[in-house]
Amino acid sequence: MSMRFSIALLAGASILLFSVDPAASQSGQPVRMASNLGGGFIEFLFGDSPQGRYQQPMYQQQPDVGYDGRRLPPMDPQGVYRPQEAAEPAQQSIDPKFNKQTVDYHGKEGAGTIVIDTPNKFLYLVQGDGKALRYGVGVGRPGFTWAGTKTISAKKEWPAWTPPPEMLARRPDLPRHMEGGPENPLGARAMYLGTSLYRIHGSNEPWTIGTNVSSGCIRMRNEDVIDLYGRVGVGTRVVVI
Repeated sequence: MSMRFSIALLAGASILLFSVDPAASQSGQPVRMASNLGGGFIEFLFGDSPQGRYQQPMYQQQPDVGYDGRRLPPMDPQGVYRPQEAAEPAQQSIDPKFNKQTVDYHGKEGAGTIVIDTPNKFLYLVQGDGKALRYGVGVGRPGFTWAGTKTISAKKEWPAWTPPPEMLARRPDLPRHMEGGPENPLGARAMYLGTSLYRIHGSNEPWTIGTNVSSGCIRMRNEDVIDLYGRVGVGTRVVVI
């Protein structure tokens, strides 16, 4: 009687192990399967070892992530984490005060003058009648800010970029030349300031507006620099404070 009971129990367990519930299979839930009915089968059924219990696979593929758990940029062969590249656009929004808007202006500069307020990261295009168009800008990092009066000496659409020797000395990893386009750090438009190395230009990193970020150039969102570009001409006076 005892032997018959054991054989029946063993057969019933075998059927249980090799039965697949279609609903469980379709739902993606794990199904226990025994691939070997050898000497370890009884231990598999009744033992206390880890082999006697269902285990999730030890290895699960994980996405490439940076040190804070966010995904690395998809095209980053060096595996260097750059938060501004990895963040979603919704996470890179800028303060609404840096949006283009008409504001009161009580300064001494006449209509048509560009005034750049470096500490507050604003560019004003004076309209006259006590008004100005105000745009948010990114300005020089500490040690790269400057002040003075310049004029716009040239204007270019989708400008090419050739880093000056001074910049290459600091950043030898930079390209020696880059043609204009959406990936170019000068953005959609550039207005060159006199004979200096400085420009008012667009940016493919709009989340940097309102920060100290550049090597002295004044950067704007592409939509804003396109708007300003259409409103001013060569010879426009630019006052940086």
